[in-house]
Amino acid sequence: MLVIFDCDGVLVDSETIANETLYRHLTALGLSTSPQACDRRYRGRSMAACVGLIEAQLGRALPEDFLEGLQRDTFSQFERQLTAIPGVVEIVARLHAAAVPFCVASSGSHAKLRLTLTKTGLWSYFAGRIYSAEDVERGKPAPDLFLHAATQMGVDPQLAWVVEDSLPGVEAGLAAQMQVLAYHSDKERPAPLPAAGAVTCFSAMAELPALLGLE
Repeated sequence: MLVIFDCDGVLVDSETIANETLYRHLTALGLSTSPQACDRRYRGRSMAACVGLIEAQLGRALPEDFLEGLQRDTFSQFERQLTAIPGVVEIVARLHAAAVPFCVASSGSHAKLRLTLTKTGLWSYFAGRIYSAEDVERGKPAPDLFLHAATQMGVDPQLAWVVEDSLPGVEAGLAAQMQVLAYHSDKERPAPLPAAGAVTCFSAMAELPALLGLE
């Protein structure tokens, strides 16, 4: 058994902060969008994939300093506002105490993962088993990152569970032939359900042990 957590929106409550920051930077470029549109379009994707989508919509390349400025602003907002998803620290501590193998596999960069996991008190649980889209050629919704995580953890992918909150992440888990649990606590945002494939949705981290068959 292996539990693979996504990070943003599953371990750390970063999505609203990141989307609002991205929205400000995109509107400064003259792109017509909204925080909600940013969430729908970019949630769960690597920054490289987001850049491709943004440049296609803009019809031109992003300024050379765009990503540096966006990261600086986003990280600054994280330092001030970021918290863990309610209940997740207790769940991770419980998995650790029960010697259940787990790791994190995120579309975010290693620098972002270090900041967000440290800020929320989760770094010590995941250190040494942190996997980023930077580690593979194709990010979510391709299965590469989850398969890489399972290989590094020495577990058959079909014995792994993925905990995700985005459609690209859910699709990546299904493509990797893993069991997928879709965390969905925001009633105003559609559940991340794919067109095909078996996915179990849940809305509170306290439900996770039972879904994993640990109760």
